[in-house]
Amino acid sequence: MSTLDLIDVTKTYSIVTAIEPLSLKIGDGELVCLLGPSGSGKSTLLRIIGGFETPTSGKVLIDGVDVAFDPPEKRPTAMVFQSHALWQHMTVFENIAFGLKLRGFSKQEISRKVEAGLALVGLQDYAKRRPSQLSGGQRQRVAIARCVVLEPKILLMDEPFASLDQHLRDRLREEVRQIQKTLGITTVFVTHGQDEALSVADRIVVMSMGRIEQVGTPGDIYATPATPFVASFIGDMNMIDVTVANGGIDIGGITLPVTLPDGPATLAVRPEDIVLGSGNMTSEAAVLRIVNYGSFIKITAALNGVQWKVQAPKTASITEGAALPMSISRYQIFRDDRIAYRSDEA
Repeated sequence: MSTLDLIDVTKTYSIVTAIEPLSLKIGDGELVCLLGPSGSGKSTLLRIIGGFETPTSGKVLIDGVDVAFDPPEKRPTAMVFQSHALWQHMTVFENIAFGLKLRGFSKQEISRKVEAGLALVGLQDYAKRRPSQLSGGQRQRVAIARCVVLEPKILLMDEPFASLDQHLRDRLREEVRQIQKTLGITTVFVTHGQDEALSVADRIVVMSMGRIEQVGTPGDIYATPATPFVASFIGDMNMIDVTVANGGIDIGGITLPVTLPDGPATLAVRPEDIVLGSGNMTSEAAVLRIVNYGSFIKITAALNGVQWKVQAPKTASITEGAALPMSISRYQIFRDDRIAYRSDEA
């Protein structure tokens, strides 16, 4: 059983605060993604967990033991880097065996563990090759095997697929998820890719400006964002400044009921929550642009000066310049940088 508890962790550089006080619990066998834009603090936090950065204050507990000021080699963690960080003069076997040799394992035990690691990542036939003879995806598999043979309590991954093409990235993240499930190893995975986080994580930690904005399952994060930042960062979202008056808002002729005090607010609507065709409270928007993604159509439409992103089925017969009847089936209202109202919870 391996758990990770971060308690009031902070990190400052001179007058710059990289990590504001934050706490986070990660359970045994969980795969948790730290997700956010560049400068959000996600990689700094991962490096603090791995011992490559020292926190200014706070505790890093692994199975209840504080390792906040222990060096990386003294921690039960292993890091997969974006750059692979393989020794170019060593074979694949030697790269994977390197950490085991430092820990004093016998030759027989090293051979057994390396062979098991190669089998785990599907590289049994590549033991004698050097990194220069491998593809980018194969090199990353070697880096993963090098970590897992050490049997760390916590596996850390810092944007490991960022340098790979989309097709290979998609395939490798599925393989990593399967490896993680097979081993049951607690994993912290840093990424700035929404799709990557949504597809592999048990829970997502959305970060911005050194703060945790929200923690939740991929479904919760997408469906019920807690802040305007999360709403706009995760997936497509129509974010529109509105005014609540007399128990509702009127936007381009579409009236939506809202049980909030009067005043300014921000309306958030997913493109797929805009209903096309006639219905209650329907207005006609002008179609400005259509992009066909194969499995669906993305439309940009204007309604009384407000532009909307609308998602439609691939079979929809819509042309640019046409009038598009639309209504809204589900929406959220933010006020003071927090969620204030959800239509499906009214």
